[in-house]
Amino acid sequence: MLKLYGKYFSIHLKSVMQYKGSFFATVIGSFLTSFTVFLGIFFLFQRFHQVEDFTYEQVLLCYGIMLMGFAAAQMFASGFKVFDSMIANGEFDRILCRPRNEIFQVLAYRVDFVRIGMLLQGVVMLAYGLLSCQVDWNFPRVVTVVFMVIGGCVLFSALFLLDGSIAFFTLQGLEFMNVFTYGAIEHGKYPLGIYGREMLTFCTFVVPYALVQYYPLTYVLGRSDNPFFIFLPLVACLFVIPCWIVWRIGVRRYKSTGS
Repeated sequence: MLKLYGKYFSIHLKSVMQYKGSFFATVIGSFLTSFTVFLGIFFLFQRFHQVEDFTYEQVLLCYGIMLMGFAAAQMFASGFKVFDSMIANGEFDRILCRPRNEIFQVLAYRVDFVRIGMLLQGVVMLAYGLLSCQVDWNFPRVVTVVFMVIGGCVLFSALFLLDGSIAFFTLQGLEFMNVFTYGAIEHGKYPLGIYGREMLTFCTFVVPYALVQYYPLTYVLGRSDNPFFIFLPLVACLFVIPCWIVWRIGVRRYKSTGS
């Protein structure tokens, strides 16, 4: 299956490279758009030097990790963002007639290479945070950062899957789901603990952003010595299961558009 996905990936890449100037201009635009968020954080810390005892460098480390996970999910799971149109034009009927898993086919349907700009911004912010934060780096902390990026990518991909699944019931995407994706990356610029206990509880037990951001971040920064926090981003990956269940329910009730 990986070999087949590699062929799809190559096809999408060749497609966007047919218009290299337009592609690179769009990637640069994506980078600069996310760079404005960096400027917002920078100017905030010019006035306020700490946010709930978190320094500028620590916030950049936090946001860089979240941005990388979000950008990777947008790049590789963007097929679910246009899934409502696939239902409307009958494309999903064609998918169901093929022998491959339908989730795999939707993932392979689209690769949004424009998000490379956002991903690069996340890499820059993460690199700066890693170099400037006064952290006693060791193997467990490095592994924690890697798990945070992977967990963020899986969590946001699961949310995109859930967003696409809703189209089975509504026949179009619902804008309120952006609260849990684009909204999450917006308030995820800062450690989630600063928003209060109620918000932290929601982001721990309902949509587990805190498991890939706040708790492991406290371990990386030495604010907690609980080794269980290292593996919380992997626990957050279990959020895929309820999203997959909603998808399966949607597939079973799908009646075709008749296109």
